[in-house]
Amino acid sequence: MRLYLIRCCALALAAVLALAAPEARAEAKKDFKVCWSIYVGWMPWGWIQDSGLMKKWADKYGISVEVVQINDYVESINQYTAGTYDGCSMTNMDALSIPSGGGVDTTALIVGDFSNGNDGIVLKGKKDLPAIKGQTVNLVELSVSHYLLARALDSVGLTEKDLTVVNTSDADMVAAYQTADVTAVVTWNPLLSAILETPDSHKVFDSAKIPGEIIDMMVVNTGTLADNPALGKALVGAWYEAMAVMSKDDAAGKKARTAMAEASGTDLAGYDAQLATTRMFYTPAEAVAFTEGPEVVKTMDYVRNFLFSHGILGEGAPSADYVGMAFPGGKTLGDTGNVKLRFDPAYMRMAAKGL
Repeated sequence: MRLYLIRCCALALAAVLALAAPEARAEAKKDFKVCWSIYVGWMPWGWIQDSGLMKKWADKYGISVEVVQINDYVESINQYTAGTYDGCSMTNMDALSIPSGGGVDTTALIVGDFSNGNDGIVLKGKKDLPAIKGQTVNLVELSVSHYLLARALDSVGLTEKDLTVVNTSDADMVAAYQTADVTAVVTWNPLLSAILETPDSHKVFDSAKIPGEIIDMMVVNTGTLADNPALGKALVGAWYEAMAVMSKDDAAGKKARTAMAEASGTDLAGYDAQLATTRMFYTPAEAVAFTEGPEVVKTMDYVRNFLFSHGILGEGAPSADYVGMAFPGGKTLGDTGNVKLRFDPAYMRMAAKGL
């Protein structure tokens, strides 16, 4: 069975975390833990731990780094936010809404990839997006699927008021689509591919049409990183060595991707198919160029407004400006006195120059 995760903003959890435990006290230390969950773009973290790459790079800088898999994605963010972990894999949207919205100053250390077709909207018996008007749409509410729907509707002059959203578990999505009553869904791979195998099903919009907006990252606590630069160096060093291996179609690359595939419950062909709809940044130079580009600021403006309009940008947030964000070149969004999410390519830039 293929395993996958809900890359979502859990409303109830966000409400709890907005009361959040105080930000973990930053200090110089030697032992660190980061966590990750199963998703195509995060599978390298498991291989980095199992292959010994993490130990190799941690030893280089005189520290210890444990990379821990957590089966529940939202729980991994919960534990990072509470200070149990120094870093965690998550999307840009979830980083803003949960830890940053809950008051934990967070840095996007590694911008690993963005969804480039992994998320999509499917209509039954209809071939064009405008036909979604008036329909009931099944999706994981307040997830990146919900965000994708909002962006899609905006592209054709529609809003959520023009349809009805029904919250549907990812575990139930494929089965629900097989019923006569369900005519429109928004979901991600591998569910998306499975649903599209149903006759008279049509993908009318996908994340390739909003490239760079659903971003997968490894984030770390900003204070911890500031006091422990060795952690940043070890993580980016291990990550980009893994990228160099898995990006090649030689024996070593196939072996690495096969291990990642098996760990995620699929085979090499299945994993490679998911990679085909994921824009991986295999080199630090690619990641730096993307992070320093103007589109990230534009994307995060979309994201913060979506979160605020749905009531999940921090407890009692008075406006979309509530949580400040910092970007390369001194650019900011929101309250500069409350900057809690930082897109800082400094360590990726170090990796590009050789650590």
